[in-house]
Amino acid sequence: MLMRTDPFRELDRVAQQLTGPGTWSKPSVMPMDAYREGDEYVVAFDIPGVNADALEIDVERNMLTVKAERRPTAGVDSVKMELSERPLGVFSRQIVLADTLDTERIQADYDAGVLTLRIPIAERAKPRKVSIGTGSGSGRKKMIPG
Repeated sequence: MLMRTDPFRELDRVAQQLTGPGTWSKPSVMPMDAYREGDEYVVAFDIPGVNADALEIDVERNMLTVKAERRPTAGVDSVKMELSERPLGVFSRQIVLADTLDTERIQADYDAGVLTLRIPIAERAKPRKVSIGTGSGSGRKKMIPG
């Protein structure tokens, strides 16, 4: 078996063993990307090996919380693990969303180990033109009796 040597991978492995797998009270962080695409923000989380039923997405006010749990594969007791680099346990990420986003219309898709959330920009936050009135009252002073 051919193995590459990476000293940082070994440090990551040792750190993972010392801290243990993520738990519901102390979850591990999951990597993510966030960017704007047209009139929506897109947030993509890398969580390979997690079943869709082990994902949880909550929005409370402007706080978005994503939790995932990677469970051991079935029959682990009957196998002798030679190498284990994929962390098990609970992963979580919280993001504060701007008030300009429409949290009522968030769309979530999970494909190939990537959870993608699309959050539309609220209509009230989009740029718009303001019309200028040319009414008859412009330039006149109003007289106040008294």
